[in-house]
Amino acid sequence: MRVQVANHPLIAHKLTYLRDARTDSPTFRRLTEELVTLLAYEATRSVRVEPFEINTPVSPATGIKLSTPKPLVVPILRAGLGMLEGMVRLLPSAEVGFLGMQRNEETLEAITYANRLPDDLSGRQCYVLDPMLATGGTLAMSIQYLVDRGADDITAVTLLCAPEGIEALDDQLRELDVPVTLVTGAIDERLNEKGYIVPGLGDAGDRLYGVV
Repeated sequence: MRVQVANHPLIAHKLTYLRDARTDSPTFRRLTEELVTLLAYEATRSVRVEPFEINTPVSPATGIKLSTPKPLVVPILRAGLGMLEGMVRLLPSAEVGFLGMQRNEETLEAITYANRLPDDLSGRQCYVLDPMLATGGTLAMSIQYLVDRGADDITAVTLLCAPEGIEALDDQLRELDVPVTLVTGAIDERLNEKGYIVPGLGDAGDRLYGVV
């Protein structure tokens, strides 16, 4: 697994305000969208393209367009939904699938409760959106889910990671014969005893949409 931390002053600036407990939900949602668009530039550097013939006002020219099949963007419900607009702003022609994962707060294991994905992902590049890589279980399970359906190139986009999560994800995906890239805004210090990232930003789903 390749890990890429998107070091940029604007990313660090927006992360600072996301972390701040005083940031309200509307501002948190807006900052998340803006931050994901910045991360998407890094995440899509290897998006597949093919030649495309056009006519400019002056002469014919050869450009590029996204290859077929088009990439698939997969937000992990529910917090990943807050990242979707920022990603599709950069990839408006991408298709979108949804995967519902939930972490058991006692065992810290991930379970699947929803799936709105094509049955066949053969030859597809997939971009998985999940705000936090904490224990790694949810993201590892999501990636395995996509690989089992034929995805052959996967990029995970997260706002924050814990070192333990990166290590666990790498261990769980080591046997996959599929390239996996992790693009993140920052790697934080550690996980606490409850499996939350420190210093982190709290529960991303609650901060995006309120406590339910």
